[in-house]
Amino acid sequence: MKEALIVWGGWAGHEPEQGAAVVKAMLEGEGFKVFTETTTEAFADPSIRDLSLIVPIVTMAKIEKEELANLSAAVRGGVGLGGYHGGMGDSFRDQPEYQFMVGGQWVAHPGNIIDYRVDVTRPDDPVMQGIASFPYRSEQYYMHVDPSNEVLATTRFSGEHAEWIDGTVMPVVWKRRHGKGRVFYSSLGHVAAEFEVPEMREILRRGLVWAAA
Repeated sequence: MKEALIVWGGWAGHEPEQGAAVVKAMLEGEGFKVFTETTTEAFADPSIRDLSLIVPIVTMAKIEKEELANLSAAVRGGVGLGGYHGGMGDSFRDQPEYQFMVGGQWVAHPGNIIDYRVDVTRPDDPVMQGIASFPYRSEQYYMHVDPSNEVLATTRFSGEHAEWIDGTVMPVVWKRRHGKGRVFYSSLGHVAAEFEVPEMREILRRGLVWAAA
């Protein structure tokens, strides 16, 4: 049986506890044994190197040097890493090593909660198969991203809320490798209610399963 660890915490506005519950049920539905923790101290446990998947749901928090070193080593050794929105893409702002592993870092969401479009760019990929481009209402994440990411979906900024980025195409969903580990990220999911959007939920479910393979 595959085993997954969810670590939730940080800024309460992203509803990490509620999101962790949804992800836990999702993974259990895929046959995972799921552990949940509420402190980054869990990342320092040497046993995480035996897991199939780690899901951080921690926004704007701090992580100790030894915790990050052990987490990074686990992923480089083959443990999958997957997550969504600020829970993974804006976790530890002062840790470039973490951002190198994730493949990006949130920097802005002009206009806050707005209507925008998610464009599927890799319909042939198993994570995106059968999912067409779709409208979405949430924070439209502007991120600093790694050019080595394998981008599966993007969004285009209109410039309405920041005219100098008009027309900028930004990755929304990507996967990558970090050492031997598979890494998956989706910027969708500001609050737990967004899991009710079928495309958002299915993309994350498939992505987490892929990362754990």
